[in-house]
Amino acid sequence: MAKPTLEPTPDQTFELRGDGPYDFSRVLALSRERQEAGRVEEACNERFLACQRIEELLPDDGEVILEWNHRNSRAALELIRASAIDHFLIGDFELSAAMLELLLELDPEDHLEGTVLLAFDYIALGEYELFDEVSNDVSDKYPSKEVMTMWAAFRRTGRIPEGELARFRSRYAPYFAEFTAVEHPADERYLRDIEGERPSAAAQARELWLQTEILWTRFPDFIRALCAAASSRSGA
Repeated sequence: MAKPTLEPTPDQTFELRGDGPYDFSRVLALSRERQEAGRVEEACNERFLACQRIEELLPDDGEVILEWNHRNSRAALELIRASAIDHFLIGDFELSAAMLELLLELDPEDHLEGTVLLAFDYIALGEYELFDEVSNDVSDKYPSKEVMTMWAAFRRTGRIPEGELARFRSRYAPYFAEFTAVEHPADERYLRDIEGERPSAAAQARELWLQTEILWTRFPDFIRALCAAASSRSGA
């Protein structure tokens, strides 16, 4: 097996080259196969080990930007993001954030939109100054931006700003309905909808809930405040 290398390109980026455990496109595909087969723990471990191998190839100093258009390098970036999600979903927000910070160092253009999850990590960790920095890079068109903005304000002050709440309720009504619902089933109807060519807004809202559910399990007061606002409005 050839020794894995980090090769510079004329575009001042680098390509991760290697085979076996350093063929990251193969590792990524294998982890997805295991995930789909229900072997979730194996898939997570495979991704985490791959991230450790990627870090070992990086120099201790000097900027390294991986070439997005290089298959193996892109797979490495996808593995880092996937492992960050794995750790987020079990509530390890610190390690998730560290992985996403590495991802953004290696891919400053943020092709995989790791900034969104990193912003949620920072709020969970109480790193509000860091949240303020990265949240500026999250588009205002994303419903997740409204959720994170409200949650950050709530964690800081104990209140959801009325303007943000009103905007969330009016501009993202399906999301407001989902985040104040009693149940959020990932049933067949939802799966058919979200996996279709044009998922409904309701399905996308449930997807965001399910992606962030660990936060509302760990920090339920925010959802209680949203539900209280919904009850207040309905009783008005």
